[in-house]
Amino acid sequence: MSSHYLRIFQQPKSAILLILGFASGLPLALTSGTLQAWMTVDGIDLKTIGFFSLVGQAYVFKFLWSPLMDRYTPPLLGRRRGWLLITQILLLVAIAGMGFMEPSSHLRWMAALAVIIAFCSASQDIVFDAWKTDVLPAEERGSGAAISVLGYRLAMLVSGGLALWLADRYLGWQATYWLMAALLIPCIIATLLAPEPDEAIPAPRSLEQAVIAPLKDFFGRNNAWLILLLIVMYKLGDAFAMSLTTTFLIRGLGFDAGEVGVVNKTLGLFATIVGALLGGVLMQRLSLFRALFFFGILQGVSNAGYWLLSVTDKHLFTMGSAIFVENLCGGMGTAAFVALLMTLCNKSFSATQFALLSALSAVGRVYVGPIAGWFVEAHGWPTFYLFSVAAAVPGIILLLICRQTLEYTQQTETFMPRESFTRAYRFALRLLSIGTLLFLMWLLVIISNALALTALTIDTLLLEWGVWFAVGGILLGAVLDYLALRRRALV
Repeated sequence: MSSHYLRIFQQPKSAILLILGFASGLPLALTSGTLQAWMTVDGIDLKTIGFFSLVGQAYVFKFLWSPLMDRYTPPLLGRRRGWLLITQILLLVAIAGMGFMEPSSHLRWMAALAVIIAFCSASQDIVFDAWKTDVLPAEERGSGAAISVLGYRLAMLVSGGLALWLADRYLGWQATYWLMAALLIPCIIATLLAPEPDEAIPAPRSLEQAVIAPLKDFFGRNNAWLILLLIVMYKLGDAFAMSLTTTFLIRGLGFDAGEVGVVNKTLGLFATIVGALLGGVLMQRLSLFRALFFFGILQGVSNAGYWLLSVTDKHLFTMGSAIFVENLCGGMGTAAFVALLMTLCNKSFSATQFALLSALSAVGRVYVGPIAGWFVEAHGWPTFYLFSVAAAVPGIILLLICRQTLEYTQQTETFMPRESFTRAYRFALRLLSIGTLLFLMWLLVIISNALALTALTIDTLLLEWGVWFAVGGILLGAVLDYLALRRRALV
């Protein structure tokens, strides 16, 4: 392959992207899988361990405080690097502090530190995503996304599997957490060496503007609602296939947990990294639309490998092949998808918009689980995996509908303005706002009931009405977008 397409991997910026991607992925397992293992070994009951998983909600709702990081600039290093430095120092202190404790005797303090780590980690993600969006030119976004994904995945391996091995065999849990904290020191150095985005990019002048302006900017664009659906649907087939992979391999095919762990985790991780890097290189030769189109087809078709597993005899080689191909294509799709999110962000408030868009992209991954379980019980594994292939089709169709808008944005670095159905769009936005408000009320009721502060029974009602209002608003907006595209084509 021509060295022209590999040049970004040889730039100092690539090393910074890799290290900051590592910093972004490092804290995740330390408040989830690794911490759960420590508490399990220390004899903490399952109910308490399950309650600790709630700290992960910080990653879902990080868009709530992202406007603060767009609006305010720390006194040192600028708007992006300043916040990166603050979050990384707080993470180092909190992770090291956890190493001075034991779950059996300091559970409340560990819970507090876990919340702080998750909050600071989600905040670091906000700023890192904004920094990437602001610093990388359009032609380097695919490669930049691939490099940051590589760093992120390596960090998850270090703070997950490697941390468990070190804690069990050599260092113990406390020293392992101190080592994880020390690994943030090179990340802080990378932040100090990183370039600050162009100061000419205007920041919001008030907190109100930081909250309202990103939404007004996004929903004032042509095809905004169809693009929202595209973000939710693009990796839906991938989400379905991955939701029950481990259960399928163990219970459906009869492989033992050790075989699945080695092949699925090790080979799958390697294939994802290779796919992301390959996707990043190929995106320098393809337009954003073409990359999303071809990679989207590949990640949908690759799910057929699991279907083949479900209708053939059990064999370790075919399992490894299916996992490798699916993760390779999924990694390519991820590189293009992250580049899409960066392209859709206005640099004045990229922290808020990227946080919102990435939260939307997680909807499919988070909520397909219950549907997937019901589907398998009703129709079996072969039909389920054929359905996962079909589930990738709506995303491809939406991509084709949005082609003109995406190509305009990539070529001009601006967004196509909306020209039709102003009042109807306003009504759709109100429906979505009401649905979002009801969903937040549902979340507050759930938390309040879990803490035994209240015993309200309206949680199911709030959730149902929230879903109906939000889905109704999005579907109405999507229909209006389609009609506006038809009208524009006829002019």
